[in-house]
Amino acid sequence: MTQPYRFGWFDWFCLWYPPGWLILFNRHWQHYKPDVNGWNWLEYLLFLLPGGFYLALVSRWLRLQVKRLLGRSLVSTPVTPDPAYQAAFQREILTPIVTRYFRATLHCVENLPANGPLIVAMNHAGMCFPWDFVSLGYLLSQQRDWFVQPLAHPIFFDHPWLIWWLPSGWAHVLGGVRAERHSFEAALQNSDTKKNSLLYAPESWRGLSKGWWRRYQLATFDPSFLRLSLRDRVPVLPVACIGSEALHPLATNLPWLARRTGLPLFPLSPLMLAFILFPSMGVWAMRSRLQYYVQPLEQPWESVKQGEKQTQTRTYRMAEAMRSRLQTVIDHLR
Repeated sequence: MTQPYRFGWFDWFCLWYPPGWLILFNRHWQHYKPDVNGWNWLEYLLFLLPGGFYLALVSRWLRLQVKRLLGRSLVSTPVTPDPAYQAAFQREILTPIVTRYFRATLHCVENLPANGPLIVAMNHAGMCFPWDFVSLGYLLSQQRDWFVQPLAHPIFFDHPWLIWWLPSGWAHVLGGVRAERHSFEAALQNSDTKKNSLLYAPESWRGLSKGWWRRYQLATFDPSFLRLSLRDRVPVLPVACIGSEALHPLATNLPWLARRTGLPLFPLSPLMLAFILFPSMGVWAMRSRLQYYVQPLEQPWESVKQGEKQTQTRTYRMAEAMRSRLQTVIDHLR
């Protein structure tokens, strides 16, 4: 059995030094899931230097090319969801980040149901690595011992930048679900145990990309989660997050550049200069105080009369009503 990952002085340094967070994620993965194709020590040290990430990228690419030329197979790690690894990652890596750096707190825990499955719907912002979702997943797991599965944009599974940054299959092993209809439906159908919950952003990427100057203004909700909730009778748990807007302050979105890079958004802010020098900071965010307020559980099907046909228009109205209620809560909490 693999021994628990224990922090050494280098790990504490990586936690303190923003370009080192990516090192911490990869070192933890390699401890539990040996990855001979991942980053090595020389490349980790290059991460810490201005512009060094680009040298590390070339070093790793050349190393893998030599392996291919020598006929050595590039072994891949299985990428099935792993609740045990999610628990270890939360306990050993997320605990100091979520509790000490983001100072995340879960309020109104009396509104948490005892069991799942359920859809947790939260406002999503920050224009950076989704720390608001990651932190909420951690807090929910601590409260209810749930296996929390966040719906993530396909770029977290497919985009070449993230494939090189993070271990292959990292998001999937940690329980991530592709934000696509068939994946969403499959995850709900498989969520038949009492410990499963899905984290969902009803604003989709519209919320994440709205920018600093429209902070805390909820974008239109995508009603797909309500259609699935109504069909499968899965309760919805709304959560209001305060503090996520400060994860990447003073940022604005450049849609034309996002299209050219294959990203759903491309933020521009004073922090981008640091990112150009230290690309490993892609998983870092500014220190904030993330506050989560759990709202009463909703069962949308209760508002539908027996035999009444559920039209698309009605579903959109239900989504807008939920958005309005959550906007009122956020306006009050700000």
